[in-house]
Amino acid sequence: MNTRTKIAFLATLFLAPFSQAQEKMDVKYPETKKDNTVDTYFDTQVKDPYRWLEDDRSEATENWVKTQNKTTFGYLENIPFRKNIKERLESLWNYEKLGSPFKEGGYTYFYKNNGLQNQYVLYRKKGDREASVFLDPNTFSEDATTSLAGLSFTKDGSLAAYSISEGGSDWRKVIVMNAETRTIVEDTLTDVKFSGISWKGNDGFYYSSYDKPKGSELSAKTDQHKVYYHKLGTPQKEDLLIFGGTAAEKHRYIGARVTEDDTYLMITASNSTSGNKLFLKDLSKENSPLVTILAEDNTDSYIIENVGSKLYIVTNLDAPNQKIVTVDASNPTPENWVDFIPETENVLTPGTGGGYFFAEYMVDAISKIYQYDYDGKLIREVKLPGVGSASGFDGKKEEKEFYFSFTNYNTPRSSYKFNVASGDYEQYWKPTIDFNSDDYVSKQVFYTSKDGTKVPMIITHKRGIKLDGENPTILYGYGGFNVSLTPSFSIVNAVWMEQGGIYAVPNLRGGGEYGKKWHDAGTKMQKQNVFDDFIAAAEYLISEKYTSSDFLAIRGGSNGGLLVGATMTQRPDLMKVALPAVGVMDMLRYHTFTAGAGWAYDYGTSADSKEMFEYLKGYSPVHSVKEGVSYPATLVTTGDHDDRVVPAHSFKFAAELQAKQAGANPTLIRIETNAGHGAGTPVSKTIEQYADIFGFTLYNMGFRSLPETTLEKEIKN
Repeated sequence: MNTRTKIAFLATLFLAPFSQAQEKMDVKYPETKKDNTVDTYFDTQVKDPYRWLEDDRSEATENWVKTQNKTTFGYLENIPFRKNIKERLESLWNYEKLGSPFKEGGYTYFYKNNGLQNQYVLYRKKGDREASVFLDPNTFSEDATTSLAGLSFTKDGSLAAYSISEGGSDWRKVIVMNAETRTIVEDTLTDVKFSGISWKGNDGFYYSSYDKPKGSELSAKTDQHKVYYHKLGTPQKEDLLIFGGTAAEKHRYIGARVTEDDTYLMITASNSTSGNKLFLKDLSKENSPLVTILAEDNTDSYIIENVGSKLYIVTNLDAPNQKIVTVDASNPTPENWVDFIPETENVLTPGTGGGYFFAEYMVDAISKIYQYDYDGKLIREVKLPGVGSASGFDGKKEEKEFYFSFTNYNTPRSSYKFNVASGDYEQYWKPTIDFNSDDYVSKQVFYTSKDGTKVPMIITHKRGIKLDGENPTILYGYGGFNVSLTPSFSIVNAVWMEQGGIYAVPNLRGGGEYGKKWHDAGTKMQKQNVFDDFIAAAEYLISEKYTSSDFLAIRGGSNGGLLVGATMTQRPDLMKVALPAVGVMDMLRYHTFTAGAGWAYDYGTSADSKEMFEYLKGYSPVHSVKEGVSYPATLVTTGDHDDRVVPAHSFKFAAELQAKQAGANPTLIRIETNAGHGAGTPVSKTIEQYADIFGFTLYNMGFRSLPETTLEKEIKN
């Protein structure tokens, strides 16, 4: 919209006066029954009165979900500006979005969303011809909850295998089609989970799965992941078991990938989300054995490339920030490894394309890209368009050009065409969006955590805001599983900042921003470091007058939901609003649900030792809610079919809060039906969810209309 239209639109939102003195809505919570379940851990008895909520398929749980949603939506529907936020989200979201192109066969493929389409559509074009639709996930189901979850082409691009997720589930179905005619070539494969699809020629492909449980997901055995080979034209029941499913090779996560030249099969196997064993099979020789490269799963290693029998391996063995080594496939064990791109003080994430290696380094969570040849010679640093995050520096070996993308917290993602020989690039696509990045600033600061550790944080907001402690602020964190939070643009965060909000993201320990040491410093008996880092970030924002406890919200999802749950129960005075999403909330039982046991590297389990049990119980959100404490206004969000972090975590946490909350702040749970952990969520559902989250947040900070921004103040004057 033009400036005049925008002023008129915003003026309709901000005419109502702001007053924190106005009464809040009263909430009458549904009664949640308790049972007498008690577990004994070593010599300690622990009550679990809401154990019945773990049965997500029972009629009682289903009725509980319905009554909780009725209460929550009854509250949200009475927030006066919720509709305005939703309309602005829809308006800003409604611009064309284009993914970076990639080449398969004689076609160039790209993902595109016209604006408010629930799922991205995959297009393709040949030469200068007009692009046409290749796959449209919006047609997969009537409610758009079935999404495209993966795609793999044969080397010649003639066949494509794509996976779909229904209702946000981690379970996948795989469909194979003739890429030229777009016709399905065989029956659909089912019960595929935590898997890639890796073709061997045009004959078939490798994939991974578990035996699917009968009934509730809670009965799923996740210590028997297996790799299969599917030969095209044969039924799935005849697929060949390649690895796993035996007492000797019993693993929770197994992955398989064929090298680009179809010579080798690489298999990684692990029992946790960190570390893996590494195996190699020579596919050019019939009945060749599976060779062990790494027999222990205490490091992260994988083959990134090969030239004949020369393997290039990415590893953090004796290199916490990762390096690349070379070795001959005839004797590939670590004692024969030779450094190719040595470890540096910054974390390495490499890619290959066009006959070169591209080493991406995270320097305080910011991307730096360096180009190397196959002899390990540094060719150049690729100067990026700005300070932020780059992705896509990879492609097929014969390509002379490929596409990468760039973004940061206040810059929408744009695509660039890169010439591998010269290192030059040009902008390929830039979005046309009703958001002026020049009006916003991102600043990286370093603050001190409880034990003296320096932690980086990026703070983004409108230019010219007044640091008076009254800016509504969302502090977002994760802090686990070696995951790095790097700058990226988000439409929902743009809308938040348009309203004068501040968005702050610290790079907590437990993440991967500074390598394995940084990750390990936030695991097991050091997990409290993560919460201390988050608390220190909040205290920094308050001390520097960005915000205050009355205007601070904390948010995180999955492991970040645990972060929010632990922080709000340890320091309920620190924030006004807590927004835990799909969180791991029951730390004594998380490992008994679905894939939870695989998270033990980060958390440890209550069965490990009495010391570990007591440590987990000490911060477990479900077990840390105390009677008579005034907790912040809390909106728990989850999906009723989340089969990764089962909804029981959120159900039990919400029940505890509602039973024990002493103050007037509401503690509600918003349960998305026919939804999973978040991936593939339709755009319409995402918009509704964030309208609710932002509405809840601002309302409980005392706003009865949307807060004034610089533009509105100028209108008044």
